[in-house]
Amino acid sequence: MTPRLPAVLGLALLFGLRALLRAPGAHGAPREILPLDSGWAFHRGDAPGAQAPDFDDRGWRRVDLPHDWSIEGGFDPKAPGGGQIGFLPTGVGWYRRPLEAPAAWKGRRVEIVFDGVYMNSEVWLNGIRLGGHAYGYTPARYDLTPALHPGGGNVLAVRVDNSAQPNSRWYSGSGIYRHVRLEVTGPVRIAPDGVFLRTLSLSPGGARVRAEVDVQNLSAAPRRGELEITLSAPDGQAAGSASVRLELPAGATAPAAAEFTVADPLAWSPDHPRLYCASVRLRVRREDADRLAVPFGLRTVAVSPERGFELNGRALKLAGGSVHHDNGVLGAAAFDRAEERRVRLLKAAGFNAVRTAHNPPSAAFLEACDRLGLLVMDEAFDCWEKGKNPHDYSVDFKRDWRRDLGAMVRRDRNHPSVVLWSIGNELPERGEPAGARIAGELAAEIRRLDPSRPLTAGINGMGPKGDWTRTDPLFAALDVAGYNYEIARAPADHARLPRRVIVTTESFPLAAFENWSAVQRQPYVIGEFVWSAMDYLGEAGIGRIFPPGEKVVAHWQGDMWPWHGAECGDIDLTGWRRPLSHYRGVLWRREGLYACVLEPAPGGGAWGLSKWAELPALPSWTWPGQEGKPLTVEVYSRYDRVRLTLNGRLLGEKPTGAAQQYKADFTVPYAPGTLEAVGMAAGRKPESFALRTAGPVAGLRITPDRASLRADGQDLAFLTVEAVDRDGRWVPNCALPVTFAIGGPGSLAGAGSADLTSLQPYQAALHALFQGRALAVIRSGRAPGTIHVTATAATGSAPLRAAVDLGSSP
Repeated sequence: MTPRLPAVLGLALLFGLRALLRAPGAHGAPREILPLDSGWAFHRGDAPGAQAPDFDDRGWRRVDLPHDWSIEGGFDPKAPGGGQIGFLPTGVGWYRRPLEAPAAWKGRRVEIVFDGVYMNSEVWLNGIRLGGHAYGYTPARYDLTPALHPGGGNVLAVRVDNSAQPNSRWYSGSGIYRHVRLEVTGPVRIAPDGVFLRTLSLSPGGARVRAEVDVQNLSAAPRRGELEITLSAPDGQAAGSASVRLELPAGATAPAAAEFTVADPLAWSPDHPRLYCASVRLRVRREDADRLAVPFGLRTVAVSPERGFELNGRALKLAGGSVHHDNGVLGAAAFDRAEERRVRLLKAAGFNAVRTAHNPPSAAFLEACDRLGLLVMDEAFDCWEKGKNPHDYSVDFKRDWRRDLGAMVRRDRNHPSVVLWSIGNELPERGEPAGARIAGELAAEIRRLDPSRPLTAGINGMGPKGDWTRTDPLFAALDVAGYNYEIARAPADHARLPRRVIVTTESFPLAAFENWSAVQRQPYVIGEFVWSAMDYLGEAGIGRIFPPGEKVVAHWQGDMWPWHGAECGDIDLTGWRRPLSHYRGVLWRREGLYACVLEPAPGGGAWGLSKWAELPALPSWTWPGQEGKPLTVEVYSRYDRVRLTLNGRLLGEKPTGAAQQYKADFTVPYAPGTLEAVGMAAGRKPESFALRTAGPVAGLRITPDRASLRADGQDLAFLTVEAVDRDGRWVPNCALPVTFAIGGPGSLAGAGSADLTSLQPYQAALHALFQGRALAVIRSGRAPGTIHVTATAATGSAPLRAAVDLGSSP
């Protein structure tokens, strides 16, 4: 459970309880939850003795969290982590922060919670070491109480060590890159992540909900208590209540449970992400001892080979994508607004599900999935006892897996969006007895904490000479077999093991039609998670396209410099949907018609494609220098046929049914003008899609994704900058360098383009347009006012400028 509750329309009671919890002493509220993101001092590099309270940090830089120091650095071909983490710096960093503790905290339990620190973090308070946490993706909690000085000043210190490289196969970031908070409670309280709500049954006439609550008595004397649990519907109206009496032994945790019947339930689903709220109140001696508000959704999940994946009793195919945790130009910094934007981008691209490859995501990401309606495969690890890099999680797995797996499941099990747990990805032990043993241990631990969701893992093949059936014992421990690039085995595996349920956990971009056809054709194949839904930093060169004559090598085989990211996403690093994304939209029946043009290779040869690459294409009919030369036009269509015209002249007509994989190619000699595709089917209104040639660059256009921000130092606006001609048409071949200037109570949080070979740092103010586009991210300050953003491109004559004003208010 997380205290960062989503802003859901209609959850008035939830908002009231949240405000109550954050206001110490309001109406006798016994729990305080205090954000601790601001006011940190940061030093990049080691600083021996920095844990001491009197250490002089006046020369350190002041930062607010979330903070990723790797993204602040420059690209270096000799970076210790290499291309796997995008040739960016890592190393050691320190954070320090003063902490004023009110005298009223005496006798109370004060804990600090880090949602994510990458990696190998150690925490001190007033020079006393509280502990450490190795894994960079699970939350860590420390008890400040023994070292705290209530009524006086205190000093927190955190050392982060990401120097042992390589330790990740993708960009990890470095630092306290997720939120931090304080939780202040009494000695008798609801245990951390101790509330679990699950839907036992759901029908239009009623739902059965079970609430399980762990209550801690940290005092030296036994206590008697009472739990009051009240459910509120999305509109804030009461939906059910129960109370449970408890005997609380000294120094122990006592479990409690209650069940409710909810009349006329409103189910949670991707189309209708409706959230209920449970107010959990603990009373001791007739006084409030603790209180929490927990959002959740009424929904059921089931899998079977006959009906596949069922949500709320209805079969649903998972149109999913795998994503890493970075936020592009922001690096790993998990701003709530950036996490929400990723979910919105995935939803807008037609995805109904996401796989958090290959680690638990931020709490903010899951809250956005709950609120906006995106199903989640929540993944724990990229490796187990056998590693893939010298310093990866395999170093800590035996010691820490139970703690880290439990932290993920206990934190995330109330999120209705989470419908599958994944215990790992492409494990080297997958065909060995050790792999089956570990899978069984992990599965048993998850089912102990949450028996309500199916389990899976993403498993790749055993190599050309390997026996795929050796993975059977591992899959036997799970509910769903996750196939990475092995979906062609599904029919034979179903004949051999008819009770097996299968999901494609990874797939190649160019196999979009074949993979989705397998999902549609076979009920026991419940969906596909494409690799990848979005471009990401690190794993440099995957998806790279090679010009004619250059040898095609896999991203792990050659020197990929200056590539620093993965160009295999349906969505690029700026949030723009590539043509493949629209083709998938056609396959998923969410779009009807789309057209694009394949970029001609230099010298007229053929592009070289690696396994994760796709042919470069743009929805553009602006190709100067190609006059009279043949260009390939691809049309994606759910219509029976498509007709193509250029400047009103018919070029041809072709079928675009299932036999043609819902697409048609036309060879067209390039001539400027208007290229138009028309989809035609008997009994349906024709649909058209036009591409028009742009003129010379005449200006810049800035399009913000929102006009106003909260003046809280955390809010973000994402601004798309485009080169346009005098008629406002996008000019895709423009590569002018653009400088961003920010005035008012805001700052530039990051900027860049989709060019993953650019060596301009992502926090610099100057970036060249790529395919006529760039992205700037503006971070609000803590003062209200107007944030003025200007983009300027130098040309041979007068510079081009565009500006926009953003409001910033409390």
